Amino acid sequence: MKTYGVIMAGGGGTRFWPLSRAEEPKQLLNLSGKDLMVNETIDRIATFTDKQDIFIVTNETQVPKMRTATESRIAADHILAEPAARNTSACIGYAALEIVKKYGDGIMCIFPSDHFIKNQPEFTRVLKEAIQIAEQEDKLITLGITPTFPSTGYGYIKFDATDAAYAKKVVEFKEKPDEETAKAYVASGEYAWNSGMFIWRASTILRAFDQLLPDVAACLHEIGDAMGTDVEKETIARVYPNIPSISIDYGIMEKSSDVLVISAEFGWNDVGSWDNLGVLYDADASGNVIAANHIGIDTTNSIVYGKKRLITTIGIDNLIVVETDDAILVCDKNRAQDVKKIVDELKKRGETDFL
Repeated sequence: MKTYGVIMAGGGGTRFWPLSRAEEPKQLLNLSGKDLMVNETIDRIATFTDKQDIFIVTNETQVPKMRTATESRIAADHILAEPAARNTSACIGYAALEIVKKYGDGIMCIFPSDHFIKNQPEFTRVLKEAIQIAEQEDKLITLGITPTFPSTGYGYIKFDATDAAYAKKVVEFKEKPDEETAKAYVASGEYAWNSGMFIWRASTILRAFDQLLPDVAACLHEIGDAMGTDVEKETIARVYPNIPSISIDYGIMEKSSDVLVISAEFGWNDVGSWDNLGVLYDADASGNVIAANHIGIDTTNSIVYGKKRLITTIGIDNLIVVETDDAILVCDKNRAQDVKKIVDELKKRGETDFL
């Protein structure tokens, strides 16, 4: 059975403002200094499947830049345009239909576009194991990350620790916990971090939509019936914005009794906000992560990112400083998740030039 890679790249990356913008979000940025995040994701997937079998699902406003950014890697018709953001269920269902209707059933390996993986060989090994299980079993498989500390920033997956299989039966999904609960999860050895990566047959997930999300499935079937016809684009434009907005976790994974999890460790991080930049860059002797032309005096435990201008800091600790052509962000590292509130405020004020 053929293996397909699917990259979910429709997000706005608002927690990486002011660098991440609507038409050029985080996945189209070179945060690591090596390549665009989406291209790093493509190359990672290409270690276990052909690039010609990789698809990207993104917002239609991002399609032109996405095609330019990935033209040496991905065929233009494998970049699927969403007319509206309708969460991960719609995104994954759309990709599953594209595969089944135009190429036949296969194994879908689904990834966010903006993760960082340090140990590529181990990641590839785990994916090959997962693909083999998906070929043999009609199950929904998710990759969990073996916790290395009691994180309060990730969701958790509880699994049956008595299960001797490599992919273990999922007991339940847990939302982001408080610190004491997270410590208990890690100590129990029965939990993995929820990474948002999935492996399954395209036909399996489409059946799960029929069973667990019939309202979403009805919209998907209407789109699927039009695929390969001269009304495909018109149908997608008309139907897609009306698909109920629901995450794949809440809509299917938390409800299904056929979910398995592989708990693994390959140096994963979702690089979700500025305080995670230390994953991509080594800190200096003062605990600073610097990706800028910077002079610091008595500067400690801070993140400084800039493109052009010299950034100077004196006597600061635990701050994030980001410089772009038209905006500057100064933020307490402990408030990094709140950067998206700046984006919300800009929307309220109608200051779209900064979005």
